[in-house]
Amino acid sequence: MFLVQNLAFAQEAKLTDIIVTNTRDDLLVYMNVEGAFREKMQTAVLSGVPTTFSFFITLFKARNLWFDKKIADIKVTHTVKYNNLKKEFMVKRSWENGEPLVTQSFAEVKELMTEIDSLKIAPLSALEKGLNYQIRAKAELSKLTLPFYLHHVFIFLSLWDFETDLYTIDFIY
Repeated sequence: MFLVQNLAFAQEAKLTDIIVTNTRDDLLVYMNVEGAFREKMQTAVLSGVPTTFSFFITLFKARNLWFDKKIADIKVTHTVKYNNLKKEFMVKRSWENGEPLVTQSFAEVKELMTEIDSLKIAPLSALEKGLNYQIRAKAELSKLTLPFYLHHVFIFLSLWDFETDLYTIDFIY
């Protein structure tokens, strides 16, 4: 019974506020993950365990009598590492070029780790006007590989793993 409850608890993370839009040149996506930061995860992050969220986003051209055609397949990662000596967090988002963001606010870390803001999915030149398209997206906490000497300390760390359901957004360009 204990294991079943924890599996349900781990699956509470979900994608929200998914928006597909475009600029003059590119198709963009926005999304958030809700329910990702549980108590055990916060404890691990504050202990200095590097934590990575991965987002998987795929764009398909929908076809009725044939398999959908994959146009873009994107994986982006957000990684946080806490420096206990400096009392600061470093957040690296793979889709943003530049230096990692540094903050002392755990609330800001949660926001940076759980949101995708204006991610380019594909150039509009790859899409045809009037046709059906579909974006499929999910997020997961990447599995940790801890040094052997930490295994006994974080023996129940798997209880805070999460993977959202696969979400689909259908649209006509």
